[in-house]
Amino acid sequence: MTTTPEILSIAREKVLDKGIGLNFDETLEVLKLDDEHIDDLLALAHEVRLAWCGEEIEVEGIISLKTGGCPEDCHFCAQSGLFESPVRNVQLDIAQLIEAAKQTQKTGATEFCIVAAVKGPTEDLMQQLEKAVDAIQREVDINVAASVGILTQEQVDRLAAAGVHRYNHNLETSRSYFPEVVTTHTWEERISTLTMVRDAGMEVCCGGIVGMGETLEQRAEFAMDLQELDPTEVPLNFFDPRPGTPFANIEPMPVNDAFRTIGAFRLALPKTILRFAGGRELTLDDFGTEKGMLGGINAVIVGNYLTTLGRPAERDLDMLGKLQLPIKALNATL
Repeated sequence: MTTTPEILSIAREKVLDKGIGLNFDETLEVLKLDDEHIDDLLALAHEVRLAWCGEEIEVEGIISLKTGGCPEDCHFCAQSGLFESPVRNVQLDIAQLIEAAKQTQKTGATEFCIVAAVKGPTEDLMQQLEKAVDAIQREVDINVAASVGILTQEQVDRLAAAGVHRYNHNLETSRSYFPEVVTTHTWEERISTLTMVRDAGMEVCCGGIVGMGETLEQRAEFAMDLQELDPTEVPLNFFDPRPGTPFANIEPMPVNDAFRTIGAFRLALPKTILRFAGGRELTLDDFGTEKGMLGGINAVIVGNYLTTLGRPAERDLDMLGKLQLPIKALNATL
């Protein structure tokens, strides 16, 4: 019989009982837990999620309005026009977005996120997005979110006025590691957009990718960056190497490191929507995904991602039913 590590006892009192997230040193200690304590960590993270977020799971679908041809050099991203990537430059019309929103709504999802591979939106893209949000809201019973890069104050105000419910703009990684990942814009530019989004009354969705070569210290730092930002939602992506990108040869994260990360981020962010996003299919497979859903995760993207295949929505919905995890209804998100 193994003894419960002191950090889990501290987390039970601090996070579970009081709703206070772990600090940097405590989060780092969780990220360094021995494999034998992973089940204990995930069990505690699940208790924290139930206590501070409730039992419901938020389901979201995403669609790429504009794919490929991005001028930025995010080293993980197949959509950059600077790399020799197989991703084609494609743009959808409003009718296609409406149909995608209808299909997403049929899965029971309450969130539909429109994404574009750009540094920031052009005027044409802004107008198309405004028209799309209006059309979807008239025809589909779903919240519309957006992710179109770095914004000006005027663009933030227009998206808020159009009825965008939640805006996604990932920090991607910790402040100290960001220059190793992106050189064509700064971490501070991303923070500026997120601050304006919050001040305009939209919900903030901000997460990133773990396993891109950052140290455990930088992974804990990233959790603290998010804790300070206090977003409504944190999408947690696990690195999935893309051919033709500078990070193509980085190995995917070991599964136990992924479990430690899930538990650590839940204990650092006890009241946040923590969403399974890209890479879980590669890193965790079906068993690991189920384990994560009972280890602190309380939201999931169903269907495909932007340039990688996800699991069919039906499989994730069947999984939630098997685990007896109720799906959040739309009226609970308004």
